[in-house]
Amino acid sequence: MTADSAAIEAARDCLDAHVREIIKWHFSHDTGTPYWLDWAQQADFDPVSDIAGFGDLTRRFPLFDDEVLRDLPHDALIPKPYRANPFRIFETGGTTGMPKQRISWDDHLLDYTEFSSTLDDACFPKGGNWLMVGPTGPRRLRLGIEHLANIRGGACYFVDLDPRWVKKVIAEQRFDQARAYKQHVIDQAVTILKHRDVACLFTTPLLLEALGERVSIPDRGVRGVFCGGTTMTPQMVRFLIEEVLENRVRFVPTYGNTLMGLACSIPLTSDDHYSVTYWAPQPRAVLRVVKPERPEESVDYTEFGRIELTTMTKEFFMPRFLERDEAVRRSACAQYTWDGVGDVRPFEGTKKEIVEGVY
Repeated sequence: MTADSAAIEAARDCLDAHVREIIKWHFSHDTGTPYWLDWAQQADFDPVSDIAGFGDLTRRFPLFDDEVLRDLPHDALIPKPYRANPFRIFETGGTTGMPKQRISWDDHLLDYTEFSSTLDDACFPKGGNWLMVGPTGPRRLRLGIEHLANIRGGACYFVDLDPRWVKKVIAEQRFDQARAYKQHVIDQAVTILKHRDVACLFTTPLLLEALGERVSIPDRGVRGVFCGGTTMTPQMVRFLIEEVLENRVRFVPTYGNTLMGLACSIPLTSDDHYSVTYWAPQPRAVLRVVKPERPEESVDYTEFGRIELTTMTKEFFMPRFLERDEAVRRSACAQYTWDGVGDVRPFEGTKKEIVEGVY
């Protein structure tokens, strides 16, 4: 169901108000972030007085250089009111070298608290235990999934994996090692499903498929699967829903990362041809689908373009970051009254080959 024009306009007004609040926070002396205060000294405009809404932000701010998140010391990215508070350091997936890092106080918990409100209690039952088969370590995913399980009244079991190692051995064509490692991960997941009461599962598409080859996931009591991590084509989504989950388990795909949070989807049916659309957690984060050669311009609806992310919280401000993904620009729906991104896949214009591995 499409969104009505009044709801879309209200969402735009909300976003513009949020932009003004976050710009004032990060660029004001009393609350500002050292990096952005220094940046404003060199800019040819005054962010606080010249940015009245999201349209101004996309016109005035240049593309964000993610090397900042690799090179800068953490102190430069801490807003003044947070300086005395302990924080966590989360890393993006990465392969080798210095990863991009984001520091966090409560954003990672709020993202999953908001996501919890979108879950169907019949399929993700309150009090149900979770199993996470995915990367822990320096990634916020582990804390997010555990928080999600806890606030819904359950416990969370974990099977860890190291996606950087998997990407490395695949890039080096050591496929036997990649297969052995995947088998090692699935062995652990099967053991937990056999000996623990698990109602909800988080994992990646390829690991979900591998798990389904070993056990009947619905027969093990799983009622809902929250899935993300790699490209999910309509063909893969159909296969996972119909064959792996036997049309008996709710499948909830998400598009998320350390820099954004979680972009949600709506329940899929065969009428959608299993094409997944994601909507960012606006106004905290905004996804645009832009022209690769002119990223200041959005593509038309139903056209492919590169994904541009803007994240705006009091903890973290990152305007106009070009992701390594492309997608179809999709229109608002009744539940999410802003643009969505559909059929997300690696950006074809990325010069360096992207190795997705199992994650």
